[in-house]
Amino acid sequence: MSEGTVDRRTFLQKTAAAGAAAALAGRLPAPGAASAQDATVKADPKIKRGGTLRFGVNSAPAHFDVHQSGTVGNVGAQGPMYDTLLRRDPRDGQTIIPDLAQRWEVSPDGRKYTFHLRKGVKFHDGADFTAEDVKATYDRIAAPPKGVVIPRTPLFAAVSEIVVLDPHRIEFRLKEARPRAFMLGAFASGWNIIVRKKSLDDNQGNLRQVMNYPGTGPFRHVSRKDKEVWIMERNPDYWNKGLPYVDRLEIYNLPPFSPDLGGALLTNRIDYGRILDPITWRKAKETPGMSAGELNQAVIQAVYMNMKKTPLNDPRVRRAMHLALDRHALIDVLKDIAPMMVGGFVYPFHEYSTPREELYKRLGYQRDPKPAIQEAKRLMAEAGYANGIKNLTFLVRDIISFRHWSVAIQAMLKETLNIETNLRTVQIAQWFDEAAAGNFDITISAVVSTLMDPSDYFTAWYGKDGPQNYSFWTNERFHTLARQIEREVDEGKRKTMVRQAEMILEQDPPLLPVAYEKIYDAWYNKVRGQNPNTFFGIYDVVRWDTVSIAG
Repeated sequence: MSEGTVDRRTFLQKTAAAGAAAALAGRLPAPGAASAQDATVKADPKIKRGGTLRFGVNSAPAHFDVHQSGTVGNVGAQGPMYDTLLRRDPRDGQTIIPDLAQRWEVSPDGRKYTFHLRKGVKFHDGADFTAEDVKATYDRIAAPPKGVVIPRTPLFAAVSEIVVLDPHRIEFRLKEARPRAFMLGAFASGWNIIVRKKSLDDNQGNLRQVMNYPGTGPFRHVSRKDKEVWIMERNPDYWNKGLPYVDRLEIYNLPPFSPDLGGALLTNRIDYGRILDPITWRKAKETPGMSAGELNQAVIQAVYMNMKKTPLNDPRVRRAMHLALDRHALIDVLKDIAPMMVGGFVYPFHEYSTPREELYKRLGYQRDPKPAIQEAKRLMAEAGYANGIKNLTFLVRDIISFRHWSVAIQAMLKETLNIETNLRTVQIAQWFDEAAAGNFDITISAVVSTLMDPSDYFTAWYGKDGPQNYSFWTNERFHTLARQIEREVDEGKRKTMVRQAEMILEQDPPLLPVAYEKIYDAWYNKVRGQNPNTFFGIYDVVRWDTVSIAG
């Protein structure tokens, strides 16, 4: 072993971890077509009503503006109080069905989406729901006011005008067509909750400090104890008659992958746990009277490099850091903490992604890290940093997986490239504000996409001034290609272009992909009507309106 090279076995001994990498999951089914318009979820009169559902998910949000958020701490806790224009069917997590829009039409040229809204829908404060509320909601999402950053804004970049046709009809006009599945998926996102126009007007378009702005959803606010629990009750005036089934919802703030979350589930203090550690998940799976499920998560786990600072603005330095990470070792480190899988810059379980066997032959993803480290050292020397880099601030989001990874990555960078970092840990939700302000040299977190389609996250994660481009990265060649991918409707051509874009990202990394996460859920069998195994991510089916508690 050459001087300065990390021996993988030694490294794993240092971190007291070992095991196999997580397996890749198969491709999920495609969203349903407009034929699903008559498939609104309806209450089943045979299902038992009443009871309390106790749900454990993530830590408390740093603010209350769901649109501005990028964490399940918001949408997971607040989602039950709101509806969306369309939704993903909670029975499969995939099919797009009506919600506040009773039906919709798409013009033959794909440039007009007309939604027919339900009549008689009330907000929790008794106000009528109209097309003006939809327009105010989407005006803000598509073109946020100054000081407001919404990660889903890029989804609606093609929208040129939102027109109220009458109180219950609204039309979205596009500058140019987008793939229909892409646009309908954007409207169905669980993040894009409909809020009152008055709520936005009264708060200058910013709801970060407004805890209880009215929704139209199946549950309404009762009380909240910060960092502990949010309590809601059944909305007796919900437009979807007969739903929800349970009378009370208690959402407990419990850190992901944590002993607190696992202990709360296994001791029956909560009925349903989300983002469990593998050990708890396996115990639940083996426990009589309990069930467990798993799903692919809609995020990338990544290290960001502040490109407003030298030498991180040099692509050779960033590529060297990219090659210095032994991803298989990093996944082994978290074997008993969080379920992860190796991936690059494109979702590893999407049809556009590089096949695993091909990816594992590429520098930076090989099981033997030595060739990648050799190239990384060459790049550092070429960039003028053969002796390394000192005193980089490493901002760490306070989640157990990132705490473990940050120590491991700190060791890898030091031992391979003599890059020295100083760790600074911040509260889970606080990380977003710190990252957006550039208060770091490098940082580690997970960021969300709304869809698996690259045209979503190529813009949000990697786009110039993208809302989740925390490295402040630009590459005009990539941005031009990403715009072409958005417009291309031929799937074969699109796939080829995505691969080309991926290679640009490999050579000029906007971030260092560490892993892609799987979500482990478990619950007591008295909880009925939740089937997470076919979901993509934990941000769409968050309403609990079709879940019941058996006797």
